[in-house]
Amino acid sequence: MQKAPIIDVIIPAFNEERSIGKVLDAIPRDLVRDVLVCNNASTDRTAEVACDAGAIVLYEPRKGYGSACLKGIGHLRKKPEEQWPDIVVFLDGDFSDHPEELPSIVGPILREGMDLVIGSRVLGNLEKGAMQPQQIFGNWLATTLIRWFYGYSFTDLGPFRAVRFDRLLEMEMQDPDFGWTVEMQVRAAKMRLRCTEVPVSYRRRIGVSKVSGTVRGTLLAGHKILWTIFKLI
Repeated sequence: MQKAPIIDVIIPAFNEERSIGKVLDAIPRDLVRDVLVCNNASTDRTAEVACDAGAIVLYEPRKGYGSACLKGIGHLRKKPEEQWPDIVVFLDGDFSDHPEELPSIVGPILREGMDLVIGSRVLGNLEKGAMQPQQIFGNWLATTLIRWFYGYSFTDLGPFRAVRFDRLLEMEMQDPDFGWTVEMQVRAAKMRLRCTEVPVSYRRRIGVSKVSGTVRGTLLAGHKILWTIFKLI
């Protein structure tokens, strides 16, 4: 009998006490070994709610989406190699993603041997108002530049994604904040990894976005995404 793949989930979370429990409840736990909630300098009860819902809570005091993700990767890497996961799934803690769609995200890795799967909100069911116009434009611009410079076609920089853990380590991810998702896709393209997208659903998040919810956050994110694309050429 073929051994079932080990799948772990990493969720970066900053002040998500209202949503993190819903996210954890919706994850198909029969498919997942561990769920790591990387508590990114939260000042609310995110950690307590996540712990009560059965997650492993890690603490990352340095703010930044990428910093939280790197904390999760570091935790997994410290395990004996035979206990490393086969696949790592990333999703947000604000309940904008639909965690129950996890089987669709990991499916191309399991069935087709893909290395990286991006959940595309553009191809899927996007709730009205779930993405701001600046996000939609930023996605289009970033994915267009990736296609021009690296020859890989993506439609989205969506946070809901799955990647083979060995390939993730080979990427040597570094970005501590807004450039995390685009860095992963650019590095995958440069490494000529097998990548694909699947349609995913996306709804309005619970709470206010730390990035697109403010003018400053939007400008910083846009600058960082473009800088990351050109930096890695």
